[in-house]
Amino acid sequence: MLETITNHNLILMLNEHWQNLLYTDGYKITGLAMTIWLLVLSATIGWFFSVFLAVARSSKNRLISLPVWLFTYVFRGTPFYIQLLLIYNGLIVLDIVQDNAALKSFFRVGFNCALVALILNTAAYTTEIIAGAIKNVDPGEIEAAQAYGMSRFQVYTRIILPTALRNSLPSYGNEVILLLHCTSLAFGATVPEFFSVIKFINAKYLDSLTIYIFAGFVYLILAYTLIALFRLAEKRWLSYLQPSNSQ
Repeated sequence: MLETITNHNLILMLNEHWQNLLYTDGYKITGLAMTIWLLVLSATIGWFFSVFLAVARSSKNRLISLPVWLFTYVFRGTPFYIQLLLIYNGLIVLDIVQDNAALKSFFRVGFNCALVALILNTAAYTTEIIAGAIKNVDPGEIEAAQAYGMSRFQVYTRIILPTALRNSLPSYGNEVILLLHCTSLAFGATVPEFFSVIKFINAKYLDSLTIYIFAGFVYLILAYTLIALFRLAEKRWLSYLQPSNSQ
């Protein structure tokens, strides 16, 4: 009987709200489309910044590495939801934001605040991932490049960074999955992503078991899709690390 009611509620929910869950409420992007858009934007921009931050983090000059360490320590050591609320509810009251029309307009939009929070959060984690990979580059490769006559800049751009970025792929794949999970908290900035729509539907149907199991199943599909994509990337760029099958 319970299973029949649950299945009936799920069918009703999907029939009435499938568009909201997938891509739109008729006026703006919502649901899965918004979640994926947030994920792609934040992961791309965050990764771009983290490459430069990782180089600074790996510097032997404390004046360069210490500020980056502090940034990563703060954003890795505090809950993402608190970071989101501070950016969404806190920055708007600062005089520097209130006195600047562009900043005031920017931080009034929940999507912008959620995107900034996601970028900063993933950049902190990714910086440490890439910095660790930079430190683990084989010194022999660096010495060979220097012996070949490469400058320090050439060694970094042709040897250290390409090797570090390839080797950081498995760890970065885990970070992107965690970033996907963080997007489910964007409702705190009134962003109509997938979990925000799920919460709205639950408030209407009051069937938490069915609705949240369905939501978890969708996130599992997204996570395993990301895992599959990163596995393909690892086969493409890390194949030289695989043991040979020669007998």
